Amino acid sequence: MPIATPESYADMLDRAKAGAFAYPAINVSSSQTLIAAIRGFAEAESDGIVQVSTGGAEYLSGSTVKDMVTGSVALALYAQEVAKNYDVQIALHTDHCPKDKLDGFVRPLLAISKERVDRGELPLFQSHMWDGSAVPVEENLQIARELLQACHAARVVLEIEVGVVGGEEDGVVGAIDDKLYSTPEDAIATVDALGLGEHGRYLTALTFGNVHGVYKPGNVKLRPEILRQAQDAVVAAKGLDAGSKPFDLVFHGGSGSLPSEISDAVDYGVVKMNVDTDTQYAFTRPVAAHMFANYDGVLKVDGEVGSKKLYDPRAWGKAGEQGMAGRVLEACQNLRSAGQRAR
Repeated sequence: MPIATPESYADMLDRAKAGAFAYPAINVSSSQTLIAAIRGFAEAESDGIVQVSTGGAEYLSGSTVKDMVTGSVALALYAQEVAKNYDVQIALHTDHCPKDKLDGFVRPLLAISKERVDRGELPLFQSHMWDGSAVPVEENLQIARELLQACHAARVVLEIEVGVVGGEEDGVVGAIDDKLYSTPEDAIATVDALGLGEHGRYLTALTFGNVHGVYKPGNVKLRPEILRQAQDAVVAAKGLDAGSKPFDLVFHGGSGSLPSEISDAVDYGVVKMNVDTDTQYAFTRPVAAHMFANYDGVLKVDGEVGSKKLYDPRAWGKAGEQGMAGRVLEACQNLRSAGQRAR
């Protein structure tokens, strides 16, 4: 299938909320990991989301070039071609963008999409994330209002974060403290600032103890009930139908989460869950196994010539692709999106 259109992306999100499942959003940083992600979705018969962070976008442009816009555009154009060969719908998203990188990442990409839309074409990406977790909530939502307007004009969905995700991602470090837990007041302030869809669609990452990266069980307490409380607070404040879920929620920092925690979060309105650390390891682990198992072949040891078939990047690249695709399949099963592709 081709990359999702604004209409089919909206349908993906609507189906997820109505069907109580969520899409894995897989971070990629190369053509190989992009293919692995799409392959995993196809094997799960699940639509899905592929995303690129600021660091991933820099790397995609060339490790010595480090241009986030170049890398993002290259990824999107490549994905448009290769996704046609898989029978699932793929949406493209840019991940965490802090305030100091908006002008070098999200805003230029939005400008490109707006130019494309004005020509009657589709936007380059289907959604972008503004990460305002490091600034006061009032400033966070003020910037979000401006970005939501620009996104709406470019037919793009905005993702925001209200609260703080602990741990480290692309050099951004979040402390592990009470700010890991969003409040009902945060939820109401978000709706007051951005509306309930009338100003453009947005996804909301409310935090409930989330931490980026790898952590041992028990180090951080996830409290998915915070998501239910946030939904209920907005329902009460805005006079919405009892039991409705006004927010399209995003689950960040999910590596190491218990299946029960993931299930509860999806029940409370999560439609997108970021997966990065686990898929990085799933790609690298079989590559390491290949190198160790074929040591004399991948290296020219003691003056020998090695084995071209073993050090050819395609040999170990296929192993990494298979390993990562398997982890994406597992994520789809955990989030109940397996078998939920658009028909």
